[in-house]
Amino acid sequence: MINITVAVSKRALALLWAGLLPVQVLTAPLSAQPLQSQTTRLLERSWQKLDAQLRALDQLLPTEPEPPVGNLLATPQLPANLIKANQAANGPIQPANAVAAPPLDLPTAQQLQAEGVASLSLEQALAIAFANSPSLQAQRGQVAAALASLQAAMGSYWPTISAFANGGYEGSRSSTTSNKPNNNLGFGPLFDSNGLLNSAGNPTAGPFYVPNGGSVAATSGEWGIEGGLQLNYALLNFARTPTVRAARASLEQQRNTYANQLRSLQLQVSEAYYQLQQNDQLVRVYDANLRNDLLILQDTLDLKQAGLVPRLNVLRRRAILASDEETLIQSLADRAVARRLLAVLLNLPASVIPSPSDPIVVQPRWPLDLESSLLAAYRGNPELEAILATRTALSQQSQATAAGLLPKLSLFASAGGNSSQTSLGNFALAGGGCCGSTALPLSSTSGGDWSAGLTFTWLLFDAGNTAGQARALAKREAAAAQQYAATRNDIRLRIEQAFFNHEASLAKLSSARRGVAAALEAFRDARLRYLTGLDSELNLSNTQERLINSLVQRLNATVNVNITYAKLLKELLPMPRDSNAPIQPQLQLTQPQLSSSAPGQP
Repeated sequence: MINITVAVSKRALALLWAGLLPVQVLTAPLSAQPLQSQTTRLLERSWQKLDAQLRALDQLLPTEPEPPVGNLLATPQLPANLIKANQAANGPIQPANAVAAPPLDLPTAQQLQAEGVASLSLEQALAIAFANSPSLQAQRGQVAAALASLQAAMGSYWPTISAFANGGYEGSRSSTTSNKPNNNLGFGPLFDSNGLLNSAGNPTAGPFYVPNGGSVAATSGEWGIEGGLQLNYALLNFARTPTVRAARASLEQQRNTYANQLRSLQLQVSEAYYQLQQNDQLVRVYDANLRNDLLILQDTLDLKQAGLVPRLNVLRRRAILASDEETLIQSLADRAVARRLLAVLLNLPASVIPSPSDPIVVQPRWPLDLESSLLAAYRGNPELEAILATRTALSQQSQATAAGLLPKLSLFASAGGNSSQTSLGNFALAGGGCCGSTALPLSSTSGGDWSAGLTFTWLLFDAGNTAGQARALAKREAAAAQQYAATRNDIRLRIEQAFFNHEASLAKLSSARRGVAAALEAFRDARLRYLTGLDSELNLSNTQERLINSLVQRLNATVNVNITYAKLLKELLPMPRDSNAPIQPQLQLTQPQLSSSAPGQP
């Protein structure tokens, strides 16, 4: 037997443990020692270069804010706000917590403190959204305003009757002076300066005689009141009927817009609810993955303590644990944001945080083929009907504007009465006096009047103003037709995207289920082989990552099936046009809706 002497240094053992030095180098005969030493020095220089590169890379990283972790199995403490936003639901939502705050109020600091998490189903979420949505409430107001405008336009077929009245007081002081005597008018002795005899038989002036320069000054005041009724009726007005038709078309446009907003809101709430379900499940998956990381790390530490695995395995497991911790923390933040998004869509009070109570259930396959879905979506589609109503309103407005150049014939009639009282006082006579016979200290006057007739107007020239406005409305009508074509194409694109993605999601879900089953068995085998030393930690890590990816893919496929179903449902879902009609949330397309000749009609 040949004895082989081996000289092993501590550095060579370190290189061997790190896997950088082959065992054959340490077990070579003594005659090969110079070559061994040269190989060792080369490996040591490579090690030194690698160590220098790692140190340079480490200097590029920011300084650690906390000291190194002492307990390898400890997990970092989560932020308090993140924990609070992700706490479990403490019960179903109560009716008092589902009432929206006044629209013009801002939340107080106390209201911003969350009272707790309330669970609710998708149907409850839709019912709350239909009742609380600010945009939907605003559209209800638009429908009511359009209805009021139509009622106002209908009033043009009726006459207008108005009452008028006025009253007041007027005061003045006037002076009347005679510039010529009135005894030459031939009115007899009553107007003569010597026409009468007094009791002594001497001649005297008549009572109505006014000498030259005779004057009187008096203060007068008059109280008066007048009132009556006036009627106007357009016998001939070519703009009246187009105006009413335009108002009716505007009402239809607002009602169809309301129905389309109901569809869109249901889709938004459904997507937010499904996304929140997905975030909830992702938190559970990543939390279970992190717990699994801790178990595998404990196993790796035990194997390292027994000398069965190198330190590299422990370092890899620590890195994987840190990465999975970051993934879990981000998933918690994503769930908190998803909860707030759903709360905003439902317009819940600031203190209420919603949480889904429905389990994740896969929607069935879409019951229609692509062609039938497209034809059903085009029939009675409120989005398309709103554009048609807008086009009709523009056409009627154009006719009403052009009618401004046509003649108008109107009937008018009025009747009323008046009454006044006049007082004279504070007389001042001069030059022999004047006008005494006409001075009435207090007099009253009353009377009545009426009138009736026809008014004919015809605008002959306005420099093209009316014609220009009519042309502008006609151009907008033509643009609405192009908008209809663009919306029709958008509907087809949306349906085809949702239809194909729905089919693909169902197929991917089937594959994902098989993938999860295989990945789960593979992970079990890999972990058992790792514990018994038959497999490497690298293979275990890859198998674990494949399992988590398979779980996430199955979850994504499930949620995508539901979301694509909701998108298809949005295009065909019947919704009431009447803003006062009750709304029943519908999560699936039913058979009566399939057989309806015009989906979407109230």
